[in-house]
Amino acid sequence: MSQQNTIDYFLKTAWQTVANKYNQIAAQHGFTQAAGYILINIHRDGTAVSQIANSTGVKTTSLSRVLNNLETLGFIYREASETDRRSVKVYLTDLGKQKRKVAKDVVRQFNAYLNEALEEEERADLIRCLQKINQLAGDYSPVDRLVGK
Repeated sequence: MSQQNTIDYFLKTAWQTVANKYNQIAAQHGFTQAAGYILINIHRDGTAVSQIANSTGVKTTSLSRVLNNLETLGFIYREASETDRRSVKVYLTDLGKQKRKVAKDVVRQFNAYLNEALEEEERADLIRCLQKINQLAGDYSPVDRLVGK
């Protein structure tokens, strides 16, 4: 089976194209696709770092790097909880709120573009298929599937 005939090849190339487009647009506004995604997941009343990690699926080391960058850019600030110093909440600055709005607008516009280009049935089929692949990938156990076993 060639690489171009695998489901994961098409998933990866489609997502890479989307991520690259988001990065091109985000760069025009002074941040990255990953930073925009994190900004979208910071709520008005602050969000715990652990909650950002859970909702974005970003690994702790990558999240720490992006948060440090966002803090350097003046988009966010962090505060430790007064009751539990291990718990840190992230808040948006006024500039961060502006950038979050930009990120949300970009996502909305891009999704509107996709929704206009896809028929309702195509969109529903795609979402159903991606949800199934997500479930199957989570359930997959390579030990059970080794060739020759």
